[in-house]
Amino acid sequence: MPSGAAMLAAMQLQGLYGLADPSIRDDLSLPEICLALAKGGARAVQIRWKDAGSRELLEAVRKSKAALEGTDALLIVNDRPDVAYLGGADGVHVGDEDLPVEEVRRLVGENFLIGATVRDLEGARAAARAGANYVGFGPVFSTTTKVFDVAPQGLDALAAVVKGSPIPVVAIAGIDLETIGQVAAAGAHAAAVGSAALRAPSIEACARELVRAFEAGKR
Repeated sequence: MPSGAAMLAAMQLQGLYGLADPSIRDDLSLPEICLALAKGGARAVQIRWKDAGSRELLEAVRKSKAALEGTDALLIVNDRPDVAYLGGADGVHVGDEDLPVEEVRRLVGENFLIGATVRDLEGARAAARAGANYVGFGPVFSTTTKVFDVAPQGLDALAAVVKGSPIPVVAIAGIDLETIGQVAAAGAHAAAVGSAALRAPSIEACARELVRAFEAGKR
């Protein structure tokens, strides 16, 4: 497993992991969405913009990174390690169909945060061996914003992965104000939330509520 700055960054993944998707909230710019999540207490913000071209995404990453200056939030880019690295983000998150973690690590070096989506404990252990700093486990619950090729795994499976994973675990899919405390109680280091926050009248206010609910679930 990599060590140093990237692992230290992974340890900051506590609480709310916000998903910034302009297809869900199109009345705000991507930097504005990222900043609202960060001001609400998100410890990490992941840019998830599937329809963007490479140049458009690169510009958005750079602007979002500048917008997050002075906050405690890490900026992570979904799928695109090249754009994440060139844009000055803190890390990248890759899924099953993206570049393998070991290849991403070769590309970005040891001091760049890498997250990987996994479906079970062995996947988490394999991701760690390949060089990931954290894993996103799920889907924990059902969701309408992303299509998964597996059924919802549930809280017991989440707890088992957290217990056995050598690196931090972020719970993903279907998490909202009603369920974020449950994933915290199951041991998740952080909870990824997208539409539940982005569709709220105030992203920042909703993010604050999500943070409070996560912290309550940890007690």
